[in-house]
Amino acid sequence: MDPLGAPSQFVDVDSLLGWSDAYEAKQLDCHQSPVEKAQVDVRSPFPYRKDINEKIILWKGDVALLNCTAIVNTSNETLTDKNPVSESIFMHAGPDLKDELQKLKGCRTGEAKLTKGFNLAARFIIHTVGPKYKSRYRTAAESSLYSCYRNVLQLAKEQAMCSVGFCVINTLKRCYPLEDATHIALRTVRRFLEVHGETLEKVVFAVSELEEATYQKLLPLYFPRSLEEEVQSLPYLPADIGNAEGEPVVPERQIRITEKPGVPDDASDEEGLEADLSFIGSHAFARMEGDVDKQRRLILQGQLSEAALQKQHQRNYNRWLCQARAEDLSDIASLKALYQTGVDNCGRTVMVVVGRNIPVTLIDMEKALLYFIHVMDHIAVKEYVLVYFHTLTNDYNQLDSNFLKKLYDVVDAKYKRNLKALYFVHPTFRSKVSAWFFTTFTVSGLKDKIHYVESLQQLFTAIPPEQIDLPPFVLEYDARENGPYYSSYPPSPDL
Repeated sequence: MDPLGAPSQFVDVDSLLGWSDAYEAKQLDCHQSPVEKAQVDVRSPFPYRKDINEKIILWKGDVALLNCTAIVNTSNETLTDKNPVSESIFMHAGPDLKDELQKLKGCRTGEAKLTKGFNLAARFIIHTVGPKYKSRYRTAAESSLYSCYRNVLQLAKEQAMCSVGFCVINTLKRCYPLEDATHIALRTVRRFLEVHGETLEKVVFAVSELEEATYQKLLPLYFPRSLEEEVQSLPYLPADIGNAEGEPVVPERQIRITEKPGVPDDASDEEGLEADLSFIGSHAFARMEGDVDKQRRLILQGQLSEAALQKQHQRNYNRWLCQARAEDLSDIASLKALYQTGVDNCGRTVMVVVGRNIPVTLIDMEKALLYFIHVMDHIAVKEYVLVYFHTLTNDYNQLDSNFLKKLYDVVDAKYKRNLKALYFVHPTFRSKVSAWFFTTFTVSGLKDKIHYVESLQQLFTAIPPEQIDLPPFVLEYDARENGPYYSSYPPSPDL
């Protein structure tokens, strides 16, 4: 309350519902208890930590109204950016803020600078400059955004601040994809609190209505509120989770150093890669990537071990996955050629591929491959089935065998291991012959998983009709060719 009795517009952070509190309230509403002693075989790199979760608050509101030690302002290099966050902070802080900012003489991208809060409830304002995003310079943008969050937290630590209110540093004007930026924000804060948690009591993520859903979705990955939520979130973590501080890692730039530089290389190579690794330092910095030059030479000589080949393949796949998450794939998504539907009779996720919706000659097939990886990465962590509708597919829609071979070679081993069935619906004689040649001479291990399905009635014996969204033209074709038994089943309105 102000002296005249009117309610204050500012919000005390101690009055806000914490990240753990919201979860426990939900558990009570559902008459459930948080799982504290779940038995798990694999732990997340961001394990459940109640002490850290108690410091986190997700709040939908204006960061300028937070009553905490410091709030964060996102701006440009001259600290004059006119975005909603900055404009609100300037309005509530008063004209003295503009005068003090002129003394700072700007701020470089990734840096953080401190001013007083003036008329704000917050004592300080930490100003930082997020990067402009372009997909071809994605690595530099990631590193700069990480630096923003890290430098803000470091400044808060040096100034012995109790609480910090973060706005979403990546503004729309700077074109940074919200979900990618949120991953960096959350993991950087998490890693900082793991080491310096005693220096901060509260970290508030102040978000808009547009941003809230993304934070709600990604917070459990980095701040799981129970062992059960930790296990459930594990498959959805991105391939790149940064180093011990959350900083993005670029394998090609990691330096390889041996602890004994004078030790000669083993010229015989009889023990393969493992013998070579014995000369690499045991500490983290020296063992970041092993001897990559040695690995490449052994690949060319055909001497690389199976384990090393798998590691190399995983590294390549992770690069594809990172690129898939950075690219704008909305044009491929709009084709509705690949989508998730329900589950089969065994409870396995069903993925649908619609052959007629793939205009092979008109689209960038590399982007199609990226879209497949983007959609399927979290699906393939557990058992799934594919339904391929070959219905009314012509030469214009035929996937080239070279593309399919590349797709098979690029994807992670989990795709092949967890694919339990591929239902080939409405095949032609020519497509059966092509599939036989492809699975016999080009790839292995796929032939036994293919099931040719001549009618939807046959498909429904494996997948209940209510569990699969069918394109209308598939229903019409099947009713015409096999009778109208299932033609009354309502199609998905989205297809």
